[in-house]
Amino acid sequence: MASQEHLEKMQLRQNYRNLWHTDLMGTIKADTPYCCFALWCAPCVSYLLRKRALYNDMSRYVCCAGYMPCSGRCGESKCPEFCLATEVFLCFGNSVASTRFLLQDEFNIQTTRCDNCIIGFMFCLQQIACIFSIVAMIVGSDEIQEASQLLSCLADMVYCTVCACMQTQHKVEMDKRDGKFGPQPVMAVPPVQQMSRIDQPIPPSVGYPPQPTYGQPYAYPPAPQAQGYPASGYPPAQYPAPGYPPSGYPPSGYSR
Repeated sequence: MASQEHLEKMQLRQNYRNLWHTDLMGTIKADTPYCCFALWCAPCVSYLLRKRALYNDMSRYVCCAGYMPCSGRCGESKCPEFCLATEVFLCFGNSVASTRFLLQDEFNIQTTRCDNCIIGFMFCLQQIACIFSIVAMIVGSDEIQEASQLLSCLADMVYCTVCACMQTQHKVEMDKRDGKFGPQPVMAVPPVQQMSRIDQPIPPSVGYPPQPTYGQPYAYPPAPQAQGYPASGYPPAQYPAPGYPPSGYPPSGYSR
């Protein structure tokens, strides 16, 4: 049941309409000092960001933000600070992902295709490094062993870099939430709309820039009247003609 709910949430996130304030490729430029801080002190940054995502209210804390089977079963309500510290040190990857899901569900943020490609590349590289390590252990070749070590080192570097960029992305998004980029734009009340009437040749331009007028509104000319209608001498003066109908018409005994 829980796995089905998590699957439905993952599918729902694909329909979110908002975007991150900065993508993963732009996080280093957006906040370089914090990105370096997230690279060298990743668990500490994860702790601070989760607490900030909860609006510094640790009574709302649940292990892995409620997205894991162990959530709510680790005694978080008794000592949330200790449980969060344990989470970020022992389950660092889950802590970063949980904070990300928490922000996405709160602000309806979708992950762009570029970010998905970067995260997918990180996971694929880790799986390939794991497969190479297993093959090197089975075969016992020194060359394959060295290749697996280099690949594992590369996978770890990519993992640490992507996690640092993700945490910087979360921090920038919460800076936007807390108004550190300036006040949010206030939606103004639209002006009162007016309906055009029949006696108005031109409808009012409410909410639109005034259009240039080129002279007066066009007035249609009156319809021409026919001259001498009806024609003179019509109908004739003596109508019907004398002697019509003839005598004896209709015949006797005729009825309609």
